[in-house]
Amino acid sequence: MSSRPLLPLNALRAFEASARHLSFTRAGLELCVSQAAISHHIRALEQRLGVALFRRLPRGLALTDEGAALVPTLSEAFDRIGATLALFSGGRYREVLSVGVVGTFAAGWLLPRLEHFRAAHPGIDLRLFTNNNRVDLAGEGLDCAIRFGDGAWHGTEAVPILRGALTALCAPAVARRLGAPRDLLRETLLRSYRPDEWPRWFVAAGLPPPAIHGPVFDSSPTMALAASAGAGVALLPTAMFDGALATERLVRPFGIEIDAGAYWLTRLRSRPETGAMQAFRLWLQQEADTKPPGDIVRLDNPDPS
Repeated sequence: MSSRPLLPLNALRAFEASARHLSFTRAGLELCVSQAAISHHIRALEQRLGVALFRRLPRGLALTDEGAALVPTLSEAFDRIGATLALFSGGRYREVLSVGVVGTFAAGWLLPRLEHFRAAHPGIDLRLFTNNNRVDLAGEGLDCAIRFGDGAWHGTEAVPILRGALTALCAPAVARRLGAPRDLLRETLLRSYRPDEWPRWFVAAGLPPPAIHGPVFDSSPTMALAASAGAGVALLPTAMFDGALATERLVRPFGIEIDAGAYWLTRLRSRPETGAMQAFRLWLQQEADTKPPGDIVRLDNPDPS
């Protein structure tokens, strides 16, 4: 039975520090050992490898080609060891989970519930990165992402989390002018970058779609702020704006809504689901089946289907 040779970890650490500082003295100060100890480790490592790692100069050190080839591998290895050790806190291992989240979902639904997740999964170090529904899972180093749409993203597995039905929302002062859907023809209609939303809403209301010239927003939270300030009427997913509805900064004048898609948890098919990813998925699905946190009261009762 063969055994692996023991790695000279102290010598490798001494070499990596010396290569960064190009000085045995400064490497010794960093590692809290003498310059002589560092020099001894380097000589032992060179003898073991059978190559010179440094050229000793009158004023300092210079890496040989062999030494320069060894540096990046060692630096990466020590960085990874350090990052892994940093995940141990309070006697337990904390698994990092990096999640991209479309901004509307993050602000309107996820953030009020994060304390629930932390309490249920203290061993997961959740890191959120908001986006505008455009995300590159592999390029951004994300484990998974919450997106809005139809669930069809190339190379990904998508799990539905929450329906994203849109309905008209506006400030209370604007709502008082609205007795019927046709009254919206006199109002400024705030638009998203998806041009079919208002035409579909008017069709659902039994009206011919008008020409719409209101301002266009690339962010639902920004459009909601404009609507709450009385700048117009916006089509928004009510589930993301429970807080504004509860405080009546926004109101829902009509029960008409259109199905514009859903919020999905996505991950690359080529990336196996880790324990942290599974825990987050199951938690999202459970939370989506419960009522919103807090005392949320809607102003009407839309069809729950």
